[in-house]
Amino acid sequence: MKDICALSAAELSTAYAGRALSPVEVVEAVLARVEQADALLAATWALDPVRALRDARASEARWFAGTQNGPLDGVPVTVKEMIATEGVARPLGTAAGDMTPQPRDAPPAARLREAGAIVFAKTTNPDYGMLSSGLSSFHRLARNPWDPHCTPGGSSAGAAAAAAAGYGPIHIGTDIGGSIRLPAGWCGIFGLKPSFGRVPIDPPYIGRVAGPMTRTVRDAALAMAALSGVDERDYMSLPPKRIAWTDLNHKVAGLRVGLLTEAGCGLPVDPEIAEAVMRAAGLLEAAGAIVEPVQPFLTRAMLDGLDRFWRIRFLDQTRDLPPERYARILPYIRAWLEPARDYDGLAAYTGFDQIIRMQEAGAAAFARFDFWISPTAPVVAFAAEKASPLDDPARPFEHIGFTVWSNMTGQPSASINCGFTAAGLPIGLQIVGRRFDDLGVLRFAHGFEQLCPIDRPWPRPWPDREEKVA
Repeated sequence: MKDICALSAAELSTAYAGRALSPVEVVEAVLARVEQADALLAATWALDPVRALRDARASEARWFAGTQNGPLDGVPVTVKEMIATEGVARPLGTAAGDMTPQPRDAPPAARLREAGAIVFAKTTNPDYGMLSSGLSSFHRLARNPWDPHCTPGGSSAGAAAAAAAGYGPIHIGTDIGGSIRLPAGWCGIFGLKPSFGRVPIDPPYIGRVAGPMTRTVRDAALAMAALSGVDERDYMSLPPKRIAWTDLNHKVAGLRVGLLTEAGCGLPVDPEIAEAVMRAAGLLEAAGAIVEPVQPFLTRAMLDGLDRFWRIRFLDQTRDLPPERYARILPYIRAWLEPARDYDGLAAYTGFDQIIRMQEAGAAAFARFDFWISPTAPVVAFAAEKASPLDDPARPFEHIGFTVWSNMTGQPSASINCGFTAAGLPIGLQIVGRRFDDLGVLRFAHGFEQLCPIDRPWPRPWPDREEKVA
């Protein structure tokens, strides 16, 4: 038998149906993996083994009776700490957070539980989800399983680390500028940012989505079948639509694919990343896709305007905090925020207006294509202790130029592994689809997954390794 913790959700469902495994055995194995690895990785928070085993026994009974809720019944999952779960606090990754237990599950957690999935833990994230790293004033420092000296990325930091380390097959993150795709790329997993509104979320906000982070595309599709269920709390969600989420076997031949190799602003692309993306484009061309270089449309004004607007928004969210609580926020975040105190109404408006400019430019640029591919990030995973690649709060978003625009245009996008650096760090390929074509992105990613399988074992950075992290 394969390592239980390495089994996909699809494999677990088959094993449950054939009584080769039970949900209780699987949850016990996953809890043992967390105990083995999380002292180093710091991927989880609010671990609840008592409820997990209780839910596993209930799922086992359903499978034995033939009354299971579907393919996710009994599958261990985590949800990001910023997604509310009943009875658990939602501190938003910050020591300034509110520790009041939440009254009910947010939509993603509710849909998973309804499908029989076992939510056994929350996963860690940085203060307010504002960083592409695992640095937090509340949680322990999250680390990358491929190299614990490096960040797993963020803000869905713990989710990405948990997926790469085998804490079960499905982990739910959130994304407003790259927070699913960046850590997915840096941890060598698959991460899907669905179309805006496809997965109901509470509270909703422009560009903010929840989506699956998995080792396989098929597991992400299984998760989407549950996550895309209706919830009236999300007043910005899309109308219900029947989608054949697991119908993934479609060829890439004939698809029109734009190849974006420069973001338009921000950090230059590392040579090893550029080389891996070009190899990926070659694989797609060899499979019959029509790959054509495209020019970036993201501008310095767009990225700076969005940065300015986000600072103002965050100032509004934190301005009523008592001084002693405000002082607990990560110093990097406070240094990023403080300039917003001098912005006026025009600065706020022109910042927000850059979202519209991205939408206009993105629609025009994408018109001739079915998909675009690009690096997920211009750089590989950086030092775990850094807040961002430059570690400079005055230039916090120089690495999100490939990811942020599809949040603003609402397009579905994903990161999938396309290789490794000479040092063994994963490299992510971003796939962006047309608006609302979430299934198309999954199908395209599944096709690429067959063309470019991961060619090395998943990491095992347990304490028995010789090297130690200070």
